[in-house]
Amino acid sequence: MLRKHQQRIEDCTTLTAHQKRMLRALADCRTAALGAHQVACTECGQVQIAYNSCRNRNCPNCQQRQRQQWVQARAGELLPVPYFHLVFTLPDVLNPLCLHYPKVLYGLLFEASWYTVNKLGHDAKWLGAQTGMIAILHTWGSNLSLHPHLHCMVPAGGLDAKGEWKHSKAKGKYLFNRGVMGKVFRARYVRLLRKAIKNGKIAQEKVPPGLFRKLFKKEWITFAKKPFQQPQHVLNYIGRYSHSIAISNHRIESIADGKVTFSCKNYRKGGEQQSLQLNEWEFIRRFALHIIPHRFVRIRHYGILSNRSKQKALQAARNALGAEEPEISPQHSMPLEPDILLCYCSCCGRSTPHLIIDVLPPARAGPSCTKPTPPQNTAQSR
Repeated sequence: MLRKHQQRIEDCTTLTAHQKRMLRALADCRTAALGAHQVACTECGQVQIAYNSCRNRNCPNCQQRQRQQWVQARAGELLPVPYFHLVFTLPDVLNPLCLHYPKVLYGLLFEASWYTVNKLGHDAKWLGAQTGMIAILHTWGSNLSLHPHLHCMVPAGGLDAKGEWKHSKAKGKYLFNRGVMGKVFRARYVRLLRKAIKNGKIAQEKVPPGLFRKLFKKEWITFAKKPFQQPQHVLNYIGRYSHSIAISNHRIESIADGKVTFSCKNYRKGGEQQSLQLNEWEFIRRFALHIIPHRFVRIRHYGILSNRSKQKALQAARNALGAEEPEISPQHSMPLEPDILLCYCSCCGRSTPHLIIDVLPPARAGPSCTKPTPPQNTAQSR
């Protein structure tokens, strides 16, 4: 579908150069355009072609390995305490600015969310300790509309000034009041937004009239889910959300007659599953809204979970809790040999190690091209 509309994508004036480049990469993913490897199954001997993947973080086919590695790294950082799932959502009146200045608006979303958690965490009324947070940016709704929000994982407690672990209210069953979170989050975000406009990061003429009046008129949505009691549940949750994109392949039901039909949830009817049909160009346009800005970090760590301080902070937290460092048992063993790939074998009907026999250059390349990057070493490479 992307290849079919490639010329229209290139001519479209509403798409940025970065969005066009990402769409081109997705169109070429696992095709002859990126080259391939000729591989042989080490169990049955069948020889087949494994096309190279684009490894783009906006691609639905190329996130499996990154997700596994990231989740395994987080497994060693879990504490034996409940974890809360918080969601901070931007109101829809900010959508026009998000389209023009996604890096700025999404950056402020991270900053205001952590400010809210950190400020309330240090307040003795709620916790009185330094907590941590892992925040993951999602910009989409189930129907591919623009819906910027953060999924945040926050441990039920933190380290106080004496280095002792303080549990959240009701022994980890309660973190912060939703109403208080919403007010602090709104006040901080609006303050940061005013500052960004004053400093010229956002052009004054792009600000919709009456924007700040509308922002204070609406109640900002903050969501606090019941805490996860088992660390494994936290790990499963993080793995599902950490490297997801706007729409995955399994949600697409059909592509026919210039129409794309996919499943989505109708939250006005309690999350009821339904099918939505869009013409192909509208589907591409909506998908492009959620391409991550160039070099933008969409997964961030804060507080005792930040990269700068987590090594000492997590060890202090384990000492205070009397806990050992969790053992990491990888769910998937990765082949170590550089000439071995884990691929799906059509003969065996499952993922098996494959030996690389030959390297096939990209279809567009000339005789002097260098060797292409191998496909991802996962069961998804076909």
